[in-house]
Amino acid sequence: MPRHFLLHPATKPLLFITGLGPLAWLLAAAVQDGLGANPAEAMIRGLGDWSLRLLWLTLAVTPLREALGLPALARFRRMLGLFTAFYASLHLLAYGWLDMGLDPGEIAHDIAKRPFILLGFLTWLGLLPLAATSFNRAIKALGAARWQRLHRLVYGLALLALLHFVWMRAGKHNFAEPAVYGLLLAALLGWRVGRRWRRQTALA
Repeated sequence: MPRHFLLHPATKPLLFITGLGPLAWLLAAAVQDGLGANPAEAMIRGLGDWSLRLLWLTLAVTPLREALGLPALARFRRMLGLFTAFYASLHLLAYGWLDMGLDPGEIAHDIAKRPFILLGFLTWLGLLPLAATSFNRAIKALGAARWQRLHRLVYGLALLALLHFVWMRAGKHNFAEPAVYGLLLAALLGWRVGRRWRRQTALA
């Protein structure tokens, strides 16, 4: 049953609509004054939180696909990755607009002054080429091996994103949520290392 559902033509449009849900919720809450005492901060952090969630979910597609025996899950990895870049871009835009008033000089000064913002900016920059090359034409142009090497950088970007999150929460000594993300990323990286070791052992 799950395999048939995942292969249904309606699943991708459904995922697309679901991916826009967090943005719709944040915008509706902003219009209705439902983002608390500091709506700008709530909007910026909300978009950043969803960037992280979607990035972790993108990384989890392959392990879940293999663990559950559902190869059709791979159909959704590209869209999840593009939504990750989309929410990360909105996160940066909200910061530049709501915090910095879209002043390029102020933004550049703040990025240089605050390391955790620099880490977030570098993560966003790294996501751009991955999003731009996520299409079949780019795979053909780069070649499969080169494309795979490029997209393996997503794990390094996840580490940068995690450091950005941890550093941001350090000011309030709130590490509970970053710790959850860290444990999940460690599990995902451990799975990848284990799979490579098993393949090398099988070939030896």
